[in-house]
Amino acid sequence: MRRAWQIFWHAFFWVCMMSFFMFIAYSGGRNSIESLVVIFLLFGVVNISLFYLNYFYFIPRFLDKKKYWQFIVTVVVGVIAIGVAKYGLALLFKSIILVRMGREITFWQYIVSSAFTSIIFVFLSTVFRFSVDWFLNERIQRDLENQRLTAELSFLKSQINPHFLFNSLNSIYSLAYQKSDTTPEAILKLSEIMRYMLYECNDNKVDLEKELQYLQNYIDLQKIRFGNKAFINFEVNGEVTHQHIAPLLLISFIENAFKHGVANDPTSPIVLKVNLSESHLYFFIQNKKHTHNRDASGGIGLMNVKRRLDLLYPSKYNLEIRDENDTYTVQLSLVL
Repeated sequence: MRRAWQIFWHAFFWVCMMSFFMFIAYSGGRNSIESLVVIFLLFGVVNISLFYLNYFYFIPRFLDKKKYWQFIVTVVVGVIAIGVAKYGLALLFKSIILVRMGREITFWQYIVSSAFTSIIFVFLSTVFRFSVDWFLNERIQRDLENQRLTAELSFLKSQINPHFLFNSLNSIYSLAYQKSDTTPEAILKLSEIMRYMLYECNDNKVDLEKELQYLQNYIDLQKIRFGNKAFINFEVNGEVTHQHIAPLLLISFIENAFKHGVANDPTSPIVLKVNLSESHLYFFIQNKKHTHNRDASGGIGLMNVKRRLDLLYPSKYNLEIRDENDTYTVQLSLVL
């Protein structure tokens, strides 16, 4: 179907071009309608045939393969052959084609004139072919780049689930080991979180409201793990309406605060703020550092989120991380 449309538009273009030039020539009053039909239809078809002969055969067979001399020789031979063929046709309409102002055009005069016209069509065909190839290559490169980015994003997102599950299961294991009565509640909370991650996060963007609820569920799970002795001030300022955000983008910062920070000190709670406007999000989290809680794998989540920000929000975010002696602070400004 697509090829049929291409043929239609090519035919439509040439019909319009020939009709336009016939109208211009006829308006000059020097040519009869019969002579214009012969000149433009008969010889126009020959020139258009040369156009597509170069487009579909000469260029792919020689020029695309860098056989430049073969291409030049083939074009020259083709132009001469077309000129001779057109002269043979002109003899059939000698009074229309070969007689100008009472004088007959000689064979070589006609060949030179025909060659000039043919070279113009070859040139246009070559330019058109290279233009089409350039646009096709650009589209292919964009498609390949999009596929690569999609694959990389899928890989990065797939890393989040095991990373999160690993940390959460460690938390629940601690509760079970302590025979805590809150273990069933923690398992239920984890089930709600995993349901969101499995069924709500398949798209590139999710409702911001759902993502914030997911963060709240994670915080609740951590409070259960700490026996309700985890202190975190979580504030959301601004109206949550129809904003969307890439899923699982902010969780790594919160995980990092609980994992490497001090969460059970009421005098130094984790501070988490989300300020919203119609199209911007400002995320702030700060925690007191726990000098004895170090994990060599703790940087996976942060490297992951930085890469996702680069891919999903190029030139639309500003991330500042301050790793000071006693505190760790993350500030993210994001255009939604």
